[in-house]
Amino acid sequence: MFLSVFDMFKVGIGPSSSHTMGPMVAAADFLDMLRAAPFEFHGLKASLHGSLAFTGVGHATDRATILGLAGFQPDTYDNTKAEEALEQIRETGLVHPPDLPALKFDPREDLKFDFGPNLPGHANGMILMATDAQGDVLLQETFYSIGGGFVMTEAELAAGKDTNEGPPVPYPFKSAAEMLEMAQTSGKTIAEMKKANEVARGCADSLAKGCARLWQVMNDCIERGLTTDGILPGGLSVKRRAKSIHDALQAERGMNLNAPHTINDWMSAYAMAVNEENAAGGQVVTAPTNGAAGVLPAVIRYWLDHVPGASASRIDEFLLTSAAIGGLVKFNASISGAEAGCQAEVGSASAMAAAGLCAVMGGTPEQVENAAEIALEHHLGMTCDPVKGLVQVPCIERNGLGAIKAVSAASLALRGDGTHFVPLDSVIETMRQTGDDMHEKYKETSLGGLAVNVPNC
Repeated sequence: MFLSVFDMFKVGIGPSSSHTMGPMVAAADFLDMLRAAPFEFHGLKASLHGSLAFTGVGHATDRATILGLAGFQPDTYDNTKAEEALEQIRETGLVHPPDLPALKFDPREDLKFDFGPNLPGHANGMILMATDAQGDVLLQETFYSIGGGFVMTEAELAAGKDTNEGPPVPYPFKSAAEMLEMAQTSGKTIAEMKKANEVARGCADSLAKGCARLWQVMNDCIERGLTTDGILPGGLSVKRRAKSIHDALQAERGMNLNAPHTINDWMSAYAMAVNEENAAGGQVVTAPTNGAAGVLPAVIRYWLDHVPGASASRIDEFLLTSAAIGGLVKFNASISGAEAGCQAEVGSASAMAAAGLCAVMGGTPEQVENAAEIALEHHLGMTCDPVKGLVQVPCIERNGLGAIKAVSAASLALRGDGTHFVPLDSVIETMRQTGDDMHEKYKETSLGGLAVNVPNC
């Protein structure tokens, strides 16, 4: 099994990897199908299903689909150009994707929210269609946005898309048990094994540059969030708080006013800064999703700013270790809130961050696995119930608490010798089963939980 660090961490836009980035990626894939097809197309249609319909407006799924069909992609997204394109599309009812003719697409008529049963493959489903001059469908594809910006066609999902396409890797672990066995046999750390796998599929220079860019985007996002205030979009009138918290923390430095637990406020401020930027549609890194994008950057920033001996030269070790754990969770369970609740998003992110922190603080592979297990175990059962379908309440604060749990988990693991009662593999499987058993209304539909017990306006 191989999932690259650049699969687990993707540069994209808020507010959701599954509901914003995924549909935009699916639209780009569909445009590629049109370019390769032997037909003359005149128009496009789209329908959103399941969670993409129920919380699509709050997650900007409609906007992402429109822009995706116009040729925009998450990793090269330009907000100014996007706003100009949206205005033009609304006025003309046409999209102008690169290397294709102008195509009829009036969002008011050609983009439908289907609130019926989910499509059979996944809770996040969408159907894209291309039509002839009479409006008859010439080409149609069903896509599923399966979390973290990953997209699969109906056929790929049914077949089980191969995550091992490409040259063989030296350490193809599919479980935490295999990972630990390979680490013991090879004498390598988890990060060293992950790096060897990455280099087998690419090159060391590209890996180093890519990891540096990921942290740059993460840290830039923290800085924007710590220096921006105001009200978040969407109608809930949620006030940004990261800046005011951070300003207060800075003002208190050196005044001997701080209790030891104030460090939790620093972690929360870093995490909330990212998720406030995400809620505002800013540039973030999926880690492993947008809804959980603040956890891991917050823990890295905590380590760099508050832990003696921390060094930015080891951030790639942190990211590689985290990606190895995230890959196990995705391969054996899910990182999708619509599929398994927030345990799959913030829970996975906390496990990844705990593992990364434990590694850079000198933890053995066994201690790293223990750290990930502790963090994920104590997110089991967490529902995904965003108020008004927005990635704001409870999502923003939840990232802060996920970061705090990650640091606590890493610290507890480092106090032990790596032996523990519950294996990480068992927790991952428990999370999968819990997600299967969880009622649909608690899985990113905004039909239960906080979403119906808190006023939406």
